[in-house]
Parts: sequence; structure tokens; C-alpha cells
Amino acid sequence: MKYLLLAAAAASLAIPVRAQEVADVPSPGEIAAAAPAKDWIAIPASDLLVMELVPDAKGKARRVVIQLMPAPFSQGWIGNIRKLAASHWWDGTSVNRVQDNYVAQWGDATEKKPLPEGLVTVPESEYSVPPHILVAHETRSPALPPSPHRPRGDAYAEFTGFVAGWPVAYDHQSEWPVHCYGMVGVGRNMSPDTGSGAELYAVIGHAPRHLDRNIALVGRVISGIEYLSSLPRGTGPLGFYEDEAERVGISSIRLASDLPAAEQPRFESLSTDGDVFTKYADARANRRDPFFIRPAGGADICNIPVPIRPVAAK
Repeated sequence: MKYLLLAAAAASLAIPVRAQEVADVPSPGEIAAAAPAKDWIAIPASDLLVMELVPDAKGKARRVVIQLMPAPFSQGWIGNIRKLAASHWWDGTSVNRVQDNYVAQWGDATEKKPLPEGLVTVPESEYSVPPHILVAHETRSPALPPSPHRPRGDAYAEFTGFVAGWPVAYDHQSEWPVHCYGMVGVGRNMSPDTGSGAELYAVIGHAPRHLDRNIALVGRVISGIEYLSSLPRGTGPLGFYEDEAERVGISSIRLASDLPAAEQPRFESLSTDGDVFTKYADARANRRDPFFIRPAGGADICNIPVPIRPVAAK
């Protein structure tokens, strides 16, 4: 594993030019689309959580696919999630909270459904992990003033970058995943409770980075986020549905590896360790394609989403 620093994304700040002068400059999406096959990494079926919501009013199926985070991040909670999926615990539960510009949350709205045996209690210390690498070329501290020759800092962390395809923040003591759009976390009560993984949420609004290291992140929605983000907003406190009829039922949640082969979704993610991703990240930070007049000269970690694409079954 290695970091791709946001420093790399902002290292070559462009001089503003008019759109007609850069008509041949590829967009970030075009850079990703042109990446060779060797830069795409297959996501194992065992790392995909498939949620089937009940069909909508027109009978249309609604499938949400979540990629679980790799080790060493949040493995205690993810172990619980695997057990919950294997026991079919979520079948018949619901999406019971949708808060505008924040999260959609699902689980047992009654809070009475018995949990399967063998779930572990995960300590708060596992919201972060020891850093993989202390790098020599780091993004600047937010305390330093901006400069055309210095990358912009992050408002919530000393440094940010990518590890094995996932956005992280870090300092010299620890490293942690961050709350970008589509990330999936574990609902909990007041500290020291850390949640079991039975109650989950997906970010459907502006990245709530203030939650970083205060709650466990376990994955990200890679397909079907529209089925969560477009749901009616709850009118109760924190966006909870006040009427049982408002809740959106969950037919099933399974690991993709437990589904018949023909029903297993297949996806690939763009490697964050190669030159293609470096070019893609730079293009996100410095838009030079025809629509843009002035490159921003930097990008928030959450504004550099890792490209993920579906793969047709063979």
C-alpha cells in the first residue's frame, strides 16, 4: 500500500487559459476511461454487500451495492456485518431515517430484534489505526497560508491521501477513513457505545467530516446511491420517519459471494497507486477541460472520488 497525496493533485497549478485554447485537454472522466486494464482492480464478491430494497411504487427493483473497507480499517465492525448478513438479520428491516443533506440510515426501527450470537464489541480506539507510512512529501498544515507553489491543506486533518483505493486522513500518530459522499458508517448511541454494525447509514449530503474518528466507517456505496438519496426526508427529529408506513422496507442484505453466480454484481476500481490516478487527481484539482475558465488549484479529498466501474458477467 502507498499514499497518493493530495499534494500531487495540486503540485502543478495551471495558469488560467480560455476554454477554446484547451479543447484537447481530457476531463477527469476521460482520463479514467482511457486507463489500461492493468490499472483496474477487481473488487472481490466477498467484499460487496448487496441490499435489496422493496420495489418502488412502479414495481422497479432497487439494489444498493456497498463495498466493505479493507484491513486494517474497522475490521471489528465489518466482521459483525458479515455475520449479520450471513444470518439474514436485515431481512424485513427498513430504512427508517433520511435526513436532508446528511444521511440515510437503516436497521431495526423497533430496536427489539435479537442480534445473532458472536458479535464483538469494538473499542473507540479502532476509529483510527497506526499510520501505514510516514511520508516525506506531505500536504501542508492548514495553518500555513495558501501559495501557488504550496498545496492547500485540509480543514479537518493535518494530511490527506489515498490508501489502497480509499480516501484517508492522517497525522504522525494515526490514520483514519473520512466521511465523503456515499461512505457507509455504523450508527451508535452515546459514547462509549460504538455500535454493533446492525444500524448503518450512508452519507447522502455534503461530506460530514466532523464525524471522522467519532464514528466507525465500514464501506462506501458504489451502486444504487440514488435509491437512498432520493427517498422522502423524515419529518421527525434527526430525519427519522414518524409513521411506520413511511419506512422503506429491506427485502434482503447479502454478501455478493453468497448469491448465485448469475446474480453477483461485479465491479472494478481504479488503482490509486499508478500514474493514471495521479493524472486523474491532478485533473480534478486543476480542471483544464473546455468548460472551465480557471483551474481551482486544489481539491478537497472528497472531491477526488475513486473511479469505480461495473463489469459485465462473462
